[in-house]
Amino acid sequence: MSLLLGVNIDHVATLRQARYAMNLDAPILEPSILEAALEAKAGGADSITLHVREDRRHMQDDDARLVRREIDLPLNLELANTAEMVAFACDLKPDFACLVPEKREEVTTEGGLDVVNNQKSLRKTIATLQSLGIQVSLFIDSEEDQIKAAADIGAEMIELHTGAFALTTGEKHESEIKRLRVGSDLGSSLGLQVNAGHGIHLENVKDLFSVKNLKEFNVGHTLISRGLFIGIRAAVNEMKVAMQGYPQS
Repeated sequence: MSLLLGVNIDHVATLRQARYAMNLDAPILEPSILEAALEAKAGGADSITLHVREDRRHMQDDDARLVRREIDLPLNLELANTAEMVAFACDLKPDFACLVPEKREEVTTEGGLDVVNNQKSLRKTIATLQSLGIQVSLFIDSEEDQIKAAADIGAEMIELHTGAFALTTGEKHESEIKRLRVGSDLGSSLGLQVNAGHGIHLENVKDLFSVKNLKEFNVGHTLISRGLFIGIRAAVNEMKVAMQGYPQS
């Protein structure tokens, strides 16, 4: 099975909110979240990812419901581990739920979830979501204790945070690749599906080819940015082509 691509369309909503944040009842809202998802699908997306944040800074509840209803691809909902957002996920019933850390002051998700120190709460949330047939992933840093804790509390998947990998060069970059390689091997050995995401783009994607056992990349910002110039469909297809050749274990 080839490496899968989950396309995150959050930043389409970010652009929309720049104009319509205070008037979501306008007769025409652009850019269209639904059209973005359809274009991502046409470009070869294997799933659609969106993050409904507690402050609703970009994606709104109705956006998620629309994509869930109209797009026949698996939906991956990113969410914070709070009562409000877990209740929303239970109502939406996405195919996948990825629990992520969330801070109001951050621009985008920074760092991985602290599974080790939040096992009791996360275990309860995972069980709740899984009881509805939702597969659960945890967005974590590639650290041994976090990966082992993710397996211990019953998650089916982890998504390794590749932000540090994306922001480094030279020896530090190679060190981050090694860290991801070790984490991916460990996660796979524990029976977890191992995905990766954050900061992946055309210039660094092949650097991850030495990280074995990965099943899916979740990519967003670069595809929407590239899509401004060549269209989302073409940008997604371009990434899919760049991902070809990833060695299958």
